[in-house]
Amino acid sequence: MKARVFVTLKNGVLDPQGKAIQGSLENLGFKGVKGVRQGKLIEVSLDETDKNKASEKIENMCKNLLANTVIENYEFEIKE
Repeated sequence: MKARVFVTLKNGVLDPQGKAIQGSLENLGFKGVKGVRQGKLIEVSLDETDKNKASEKIENMCKNLLANTVIENYEFEIKE
């Protein structure tokens, strides 16, 4: 099974990289961009056939390493 984990900064946490991206978009002529928040995508391949067990493993990975839950949110999807 494969999992895709999406990690983003929580609302209220400053995102200097998002601000830099927004400024660059404006400089390239993309007007009307009100805000940009950047994040990361992590793909994990699992040697697991049970979707519930795979979800439990990914949840634990997120809580223990992949996301800093103090300042980041995460969500994931499991694909067979």
